[in-house]
Amino acid sequence: MANFKPGNVDPVLENSSSKVTKSSVSAGVCMMNTNWRDQQHPSFINFISSFLAANSFRLNFVPISPDFIFNCGGLSVAFIFVTKWDRGNVETIFSRAKKLKAQFAHLYVTVNLPNRDQNDSFLCSYFKYEMQLGRPTFVPVQDIEMGFEKIVKIAHSCGVSKQHEVKSKLKAERHQSVQGMENFIRVMTSIPGVDNHDANALNQTIGSIEGIAKASKEYLVETTDLSADKAEKCSQVVSPFIFFSSSLSKLELI
Repeated sequence: MANFKPGNVDPVLENSSSKVTKSSVSAGVCMMNTNWRDQQHPSFINFISSFLAANSFRLNFVPISPDFIFNCGGLSVAFIFVTKWDRGNVETIFSRAKKLKAQFAHLYVTVNLPNRDQNDSFLCSYFKYEMQLGRPTFVPVQDIEMGFEKIVKIAHSCGVSKQHEVKSKLKAERHQSVQGMENFIRVMTSIPGVDNHDANALNQTIGSIEGIAKASKEYLVETTDLSADKAEKCSQVVSPFIFFSSSLSKLELI
Protein backbone atom coordinates (compact mmCIF):
# COMPACT_ATOMS: atom_id res chain seq x y z
CA MET A 1 0.00 0.00 0.00
CA ALA A 2 2.79 2.41 0.82
CA ASN A 3 3.96 2.18 -2.80
CA PHE A 4 1.02 4.20 -4.10
CA LYS A 5 1.81 7.83 -3.34
CA PRO A 6 0.58 10.13 -6.13
CA GLY A 7 2.29 13.48 -6.40
CA ASN A 8 -0.94 15.52 -6.18
CA VAL A 9 -2.23 14.61 -2.73
CA ASP A 10 -5.81 15.65 -2.04
CA PRO A 11 -5.81 18.11 0.91
CA VAL A 12 -8.94 16.45 2.27
CA LEU A 13 -7.05 13.17 2.62
CA GLU A 14 -4.27 14.91 4.52
CA ASN A 15 -6.78 16.33 7.00
CA SER A 16 -9.13 13.33 7.30
CA SER A 17 -7.21 11.40 9.93
CA SER A 18 -8.98 13.01 12.89
CA LYS A 19 -11.48 10.80 14.66
CA VAL A 20 -15.12 11.35 13.81
CA THR A 21 -17.32 11.39 16.89
CA LYS A 22 -20.89 12.27 17.76
CA SER A 23 -19.80 15.49 19.39
CA SER A 24 -17.87 16.68 16.31
CA VAL A 25 -20.33 15.83 13.52
CA SER A 26 -23.54 17.62 12.67
CA ALA A 27 -26.45 15.62 11.31
CA GLY A 28 -25.54 14.13 7.94
CA VAL A 29 -27.09 11.77 5.41
CA CYS A 30 -25.48 8.75 3.79
CA MET A 31 -27.17 7.32 0.69
CA MET A 32 -26.11 3.81 -0.23
CA ASN A 33 -26.55 2.24 -3.67
CA THR A 34 -29.02 -0.63 -3.31
CA ASN A 35 -27.21 -2.79 -5.90
CA TRP A 36 -23.89 -2.27 -4.11
CA ARG A 37 -25.55 -3.25 -0.80
CA ASP A 38 -26.91 -6.50 -2.25
CA GLN A 39 -23.39 -7.52 -3.36
CA GLN A 40 -21.89 -7.20 0.16
CA HIS A 41 -21.93 -9.60 3.09
CA PRO A 42 -24.74 -8.78 5.57
CA SER A 43 -22.22 -8.46 8.42
CA PHE A 44 -20.43 -5.65 6.56
CA ILE A 45 -23.70 -3.81 5.97
CA ASN A 46 -24.41 -4.14 9.70
CA PHE A 47 -20.97 -2.69 10.44
CA ILE A 48 -21.68 0.26 8.13
CA SER A 49 -25.08 0.88 9.71
CA SER A 50 -23.65 0.80 13.24
CA PHE A 51 -20.69 3.02 12.34
CA LEU A 52 -22.96 5.64 10.73
CA ALA A 53 -25.37 5.61 13.66
CA ALA A 54 -22.50 6.07 16.11
CA ASN A 55 -21.40 9.13 14.13
CA SER A 56 -24.85 10.71 13.75
CA PHE A 57 -25.34 9.92 10.06
CA ARG A 58 -28.73 8.81 8.74
CA LEU A 59 -28.56 5.91 6.28
CA ASN A 60 -30.84 5.61 3.25
CA PHE A 61 -30.84 2.90 0.58
CA VAL A 62 -31.49 4.38 -2.88
CA PRO A 63 -30.79 3.47 -6.55
CA ILE A 64 -28.00 6.03 -7.09
CA SER A 65 -25.11 5.94 -9.62
CA PRO A 66 -22.16 6.00 -7.15
CA ASP A 67 -21.94 3.48 -4.34
CA PHE A 68 -22.36 6.24 -1.73
CA ILE A 69 -23.36 9.88 -1.63
CA PHE A 70 -22.82 11.74 1.62
CA ASN A 71 -24.45 15.06 2.36
CA CYS A 72 -22.45 16.67 5.14
CA GLY A 73 -22.39 20.36 5.96
CA GLY A 74 -24.48 21.17 2.89
CA LEU A 75 -22.00 19.50 0.52
CA SER A 76 -22.56 16.31 -1.50
CA VAL A 77 -19.58 13.94 -1.75
CA ALA A 78 -19.78 10.82 -3.93
CA PHE A 79 -17.83 7.58 -3.49
CA ILE A 80 -17.11 4.44 -5.47
CA PHE A 81 -16.17 1.66 -3.06
CA VAL A 82 -14.39 -1.32 -4.64
CA THR A 83 -14.41 -3.90 -1.86
CA LYS A 84 -12.93 -6.70 -4.02
CA TRP A 85 -10.20 -6.03 -6.58
CA ASP A 86 -11.07 -8.16 -9.61
CA ARG A 87 -8.37 -8.27 -12.31
CA GLY A 88 -11.01 -9.34 -14.82
CA ASN A 89 -13.22 -6.34 -14.08
CA VAL A 90 -10.60 -3.59 -14.13
CA GLU A 91 -11.87 -1.80 -17.22
CA THR A 92 -15.36 -1.47 -15.73
CA ILE A 93 -13.97 0.12 -12.55
CA PHE A 94 -11.95 2.79 -14.33
CA SER A 95 -14.61 3.49 -16.95
CA ARG A 96 -17.13 4.03 -14.20
CA ALA A 97 -14.75 6.38 -12.37
CA LYS A 98 -14.22 8.45 -15.53
CA LYS A 99 -17.96 8.66 -16.13
CA LEU A 100 -18.89 9.67 -12.59
CA LYS A 101 -16.13 12.28 -12.25
CA ALA A 102 -17.96 14.26 -14.95
CA GLN A 103 -21.17 14.13 -12.90
CA PHE A 104 -19.87 14.89 -9.40
CA ALA A 105 -17.60 17.74 -8.37
CA HIS A 106 -16.48 15.76 -5.32
CA LEU A 107 -15.80 12.11 -6.14
CA TYR A 108 -13.48 9.63 -4.41
CA VAL A 109 -12.74 6.01 -5.27
CA THR A 110 -11.87 3.77 -2.33
CA VAL A 111 -10.19 0.51 -3.35
CA ASN A 112 -9.59 -2.44 -1.03
CA LEU A 113 -6.09 -3.84 -1.78
CA PRO A 114 -5.15 -6.20 1.08
CA ASN A 115 -1.98 -7.66 -0.48
CA ARG A 116 1.04 -6.67 -2.57
CA ASP A 117 -0.10 -8.46 -5.73
CA GLN A 118 -3.40 -6.59 -5.79
CA ASN A 119 -1.63 -3.32 -5.10
CA ASP A 120 0.75 -3.92 -8.03
CA SER A 121 -2.16 -4.87 -10.28
CA PHE A 122 -3.97 -1.69 -9.31
CA LEU A 123 -0.92 0.48 -10.07
CA CYS A 124 -0.43 -1.07 -13.50
CA SER A 125 -4.13 -0.66 -14.34
CA TYR A 126 -4.21 2.93 -13.06
CA PHE A 127 -1.59 4.04 -15.56
CA LYS A 128 -2.77 1.69 -18.31
CA TYR A 129 -6.17 3.39 -18.34
CA GLU A 130 -4.51 6.85 -18.25
CA MET A 131 -6.19 8.15 -15.11
CA GLN A 132 -5.42 11.73 -14.14
CA LEU A 133 -3.97 12.11 -10.66
CA GLY A 134 -6.65 13.49 -8.37
CA ARG A 135 -9.40 13.26 -11.03
CA PRO A 136 -10.90 11.49 -9.21
CA THR A 137 -8.86 10.80 -6.09
CA PHE A 138 -8.22 7.09 -5.44
CA VAL A 139 -7.91 5.95 -1.81
CA PRO A 140 -6.26 2.52 -1.42
CA VAL A 141 -7.01 0.70 1.87
CA GLN A 142 -6.04 -2.64 3.38
CA ASP A 143 -9.46 -3.84 4.54
CA ILE A 144 -13.07 -2.93 3.94
CA GLU A 145 -13.83 -1.69 7.46
CA MET A 146 -10.86 0.69 7.26
CA GLY A 147 -12.10 1.73 3.82
CA PHE A 148 -15.54 2.72 5.04
CA GLU A 149 -14.16 4.57 8.04
CA LYS A 150 -11.94 6.49 5.62
CA ILE A 151 -14.96 7.31 3.47
CA VAL A 152 -16.85 8.78 6.43
CA LYS A 153 -13.84 10.84 7.53
CA ILE A 154 -13.37 12.24 4.02
CA ALA A 155 -17.05 13.18 3.76
CA HIS A 156 -16.89 14.80 7.20
CA SER A 157 -13.73 16.75 6.32
CA CYS A 158 -15.29 18.01 3.09
CA GLY A 159 -18.37 19.17 5.02
CA VAL A 160 -16.29 20.97 7.64
CA SER A 161 -14.24 22.69 4.91
CA LYS A 162 -17.46 23.81 3.21
CA GLN A 163 -18.86 25.21 6.47
CA HIS A 164 -15.62 27.15 7.10
CA GLU A 165 -15.80 28.54 3.56
CA VAL A 166 -19.40 29.69 4.06
CA LYS A 167 -18.54 31.29 7.41
CA SER A 168 -15.59 33.12 5.85
CA LYS A 169 -17.81 34.49 3.06
CA LEU A 170 -20.45 35.65 5.57
CA LYS A 171 -17.77 37.30 7.69
CA ALA A 172 -16.39 39.12 4.62
CA GLU A 173 -19.89 40.25 3.62
CA ARG A 174 -20.58 41.55 7.14
CA HIS A 175 -17.26 43.40 7.14
CA GLN A 176 -18.08 44.96 3.78
CA SER A 177 -21.54 45.95 5.01
CA VAL A 178 -20.10 47.61 8.12
CA GLN A 179 -17.54 49.48 6.01
CA GLY A 180 -20.29 50.67 3.67
CA MET A 181 -22.36 51.89 6.63
CA GLU A 182 -19.36 53.73 8.12
CA ASN A 183 -18.62 55.44 4.79
CA PHE A 184 -22.28 56.46 4.47
CA ILE A 185 -22.36 57.95 7.97
CA ARG A 186 -19.05 59.76 7.39
CA VAL A 187 -20.27 61.35 4.13
CA MET A 188 -23.67 62.37 5.47
CA THR A 189 -22.42 63.82 8.77
CA SER A 190 -19.93 65.95 6.83
CA ILE A 191 -22.96 67.98 5.70
CA PRO A 192 -23.48 70.95 8.07
CA GLY A 193 -26.40 70.32 10.44
CA VAL A 194 -26.71 66.58 9.70
CA ASP A 195 -25.91 64.39 12.72
CA ASN A 196 -25.64 60.62 13.28
CA HIS A 197 -29.37 60.30 13.95
CA ASP A 198 -30.20 61.97 10.63
CA ALA A 199 -27.64 59.85 8.78
CA ASN A 200 -29.05 56.60 10.24
CA ALA A 201 -32.58 57.67 9.30
CA LEU A 202 -31.46 58.32 5.73
CA ASN A 203 -29.68 54.97 5.59
CA GLN A 204 -32.77 53.08 6.76
CA THR A 205 -35.16 54.83 4.37
CA ILE A 206 -33.04 55.59 1.29
CA GLY A 207 -30.17 53.13 1.75
CA SER A 208 -27.46 54.71 -0.38
CA ILE A 209 -25.78 58.01 -1.18
CA GLU A 210 -26.75 57.53 -4.83
CA GLY A 211 -30.39 57.21 -3.79
CA ILE A 212 -30.22 60.44 -1.79
CA ALA A 213 -28.67 62.24 -4.76
CA LYS A 214 -31.63 61.22 -6.92
CA ALA A 215 -34.30 61.99 -4.29
CA SER A 216 -36.07 65.31 -4.17
CA LYS A 217 -36.14 67.55 -1.08
CA GLU A 218 -39.86 66.86 -0.71
CA TYR A 219 -39.31 63.09 -0.79
CA LEU A 220 -36.60 63.30 1.88
CA VAL A 221 -38.89 65.34 4.14
CA GLU A 222 -41.78 62.92 3.56
CA THR A 223 -39.85 59.69 4.23
CA THR A 224 -37.60 60.84 7.11
CA ASP A 225 -37.82 63.19 10.09
CA LEU A 226 -35.38 65.62 8.46
CA SER A 227 -36.36 69.25 8.39
CA ALA A 228 -36.86 70.96 5.04
CA ASP A 229 -33.59 72.86 5.59
CA LYS A 230 -31.58 69.67 6.21
CA ALA A 231 -33.24 67.88 3.29
CA GLU A 232 -32.34 70.74 0.96
CA LYS A 233 -28.71 70.69 2.15
CA CYS A 234 -28.53 66.95 1.55
CA SER A 235 -29.81 67.34 -2.00
CA GLN A 236 -27.42 70.21 -2.72
CA VAL A 237 -24.29 68.58 -1.27
CA VAL A 238 -24.71 64.90 -2.16
CA SER A 239 -25.36 65.35 -5.90
CA PRO A 240 -22.01 67.12 -6.57
CA PHE A 241 -20.30 64.50 -4.37
CA ILE A 242 -21.66 61.69 -6.56
CA PHE A 243 -20.55 63.52 -9.72
CA PHE A 244 -17.07 64.09 -8.25
CA SER A 245 -16.71 60.43 -7.15
CA SER A 246 -17.83 59.21 -10.56
CA SER A 247 -15.34 61.48 -12.30
CA LEU A 248 -12.52 60.19 -10.10
CA SER A 249 -13.41 56.60 -10.96
CA LYS A 250 -13.26 57.36 -14.67
CA LEU A 251 -9.90 59.10 -14.29
CA GLU A 252 -8.52 56.07 -12.42
CA LEU A 253 -9.64 53.81 -15.26
CA ILE A 254 -7.91 56.05 -17.79
